[in-house]
Amino acid sequence: MLAPLPLSTDESGAWLRLAHARGLKPVALRALLGAFGLPQRVLAQTFEALAAVAGTQAAHAALAPQPAGFGQQLADLQAWCALPGNALITLADPAYPPRLLTMTDPPALLYVKGRIELLHARSVAVVGSRSATPQALDDARRFASAFAAAGLAVVSGLALGVDGAAHEGALDERGGTVAVIGTGADLVYPAANRPLALKIAALGAILSEWPLGTPARSANFPQRNRVISALVEGVIVVEAAMRSGSLITARLANEMGRDVFALPGSIHAPLSRGCHRLIKEGAQLVETPEEVLEALGLAAQATQPAQSPQAVPSQRTGSATRRRSTRDEQTLPLALDSPSATNPPTLEPQAQALLAALGHAPATLEILAQRTDMAEAVLQATLLRLELAGHVSALPGGRFMRASRR
Repeated sequence: MLAPLPLSTDESGAWLRLAHARGLKPVALRALLGAFGLPQRVLAQTFEALAAVAGTQAAHAALAPQPAGFGQQLADLQAWCALPGNALITLADPAYPPRLLTMTDPPALLYVKGRIELLHARSVAVVGSRSATPQALDDARRFASAFAAAGLAVVSGLALGVDGAAHEGALDERGGTVAVIGTGADLVYPAANRPLALKIAALGAILSEWPLGTPARSANFPQRNRVISALVEGVIVVEAAMRSGSLITARLANEMGRDVFALPGSIHAPLSRGCHRLIKEGAQLVETPEEVLEALGLAAQATQPAQSPQAVPSQRTGSATRRRSTRDEQTLPLALDSPSATNPPTLEPQAQALLAALGHAPATLEILAQRTDMAEAVLQATLLRLELAGHVSALPGGRFMRASRR
């Protein structure tokens, strides 16, 4: 099993000081480490020697006095590392993930909770919208479960929506899951994912490049995305709007030579446009997990074929197998009032919940029953009302989809 090299207090302090020195960029730090060796050697150099290698700004940053509270920060780090399952991996450590070394700016320090070996395993990223549709959540779980069952570690960003669903799908499979986060490793963002984060720390791995105690900041997440892209062999975008952070992850992955895959969706769905844009730009359109596994050179028989949502058996699945996100539970049906004869129909919560469960892809009665937990008679009556109001279209094969509204 991989284990980081033990660090003395002086070594930990030198790494911590340089890794998070204000104004010292990872590229410059890597140049200094390459020229002089370990951080203690860098800190022992003259300003002129450092400037000759990495420039005056980097020299000033490296030799700046220790910031206020540095001693406490170091003590907190050592206490955190002493806890079971926690580890600090330096850029010079054999346990450092080799794929991250291909980056031009690899993080000098990695804070890890959980299974370090997953950072060295073959892996794919499954990413997508935070405000995902029920269909996208199902797809994320299904694809991630198939990948992890085939032995791939599934990497994502612990965000709401697709990220969380991907972690859930992979968590109990042999490949496991890795959450790359944009806060300190001692924090969980968003707070709603704390139970999931605890499971990942126990069964998978949580990875951060940020100092302990670092809160969520918008600028941190694009940097987190570059680590996700570097850590994996391919990125699968399940659902994304045109300005989604998932497109940043895909772009970075493409620039690093990783494979990029995208799931198509309805042309009427705003959260499909990002995926369609990726496909137009050269991403591989995929409809099943097996297509991704084949592209990555894994035998299709390594995992059981994942059943398409459109091929769900007609018999309704038991409640123990139903999965819903917190977002879904908050939109459970309440009531549907009769539409006014003179005003346009107003959708009440029950109809709104059904439309949300329908998403923008065709779904069967069985799928909708699982997503909403409505009684069959209520479900069929609500569908009929929505169809008569022009919100839903019935398709061959007992499927339904949102009507195209111009």
